[in-house]
Amino acid sequence: MITRITGKLVRLDSDAATIAAGAFEYEVFIPDFVRRQLQTVIGQDVSLRTIEYLEGNPARGNLVPRMIGFTNDIEREFFDCICSVDGVGVKKALRAMVRPVRDVAVAIEEQDIKQLSALPGIGAAIAERIVAKLRRKMAKFALLIQSELPAEQIAERGVLNDAYEALVALGHSAPDAREKIERIANSSRKFKSVEEILDEIYRTQQK
Repeated sequence: MITRITGKLVRLDSDAATIAAGAFEYEVFIPDFVRRQLQTVIGQDVSLRTIEYLEGNPARGNLVPRMIGFTNDIEREFFDCICSVDGVGVKKALRAMVRPVRDVAVAIEEQDIKQLSALPGIGAAIAERIVAKLRRKMAKFALLIQSELPAEQIAERGVLNDAYEALVALGHSAPDAREKIERIANSSRKFKSVEEILDEIYRTQQK
């Protein structure tokens, strides 16, 4: 399975990027939010994390291998989550993902059916299924935690995720918990445990 493709971005269409890698050119399907990120780097070398799937009718033996590209692992993981919802699938997810990952994750976390229903091809019924299945899995996507960070920063981000979940368990709303964690993440302090983060949050509130 191909999980990454690196080469020159020679063409960018509305739903696909053409990557020249060695002696070959590859067509890589992309969601619209990825296309917008690539608009400024046409003609330059790029590296995309990829998902492979087969398109066609297996009963007729006309399956065609396809690739979908993302700029990082967190985008690819989020796309996999969306595809896991009944009634979505690869093609519908590709069409629907016109908003950045963080925006969609926040809408899911906050159970914003109206905003999710506005995504292309996602009606109210599918939006409700997305919320029901994924609402409690959106913390790291809503907090924009990138998997390409150095190991030390990945560990710290994991603690921030755990602290976010702890705040929600303590009765804070998702937006309030996220705002508190983002404020902590933007500070210059380093935190090694959930307890340290919660202590800092409540200490600053008392000032």
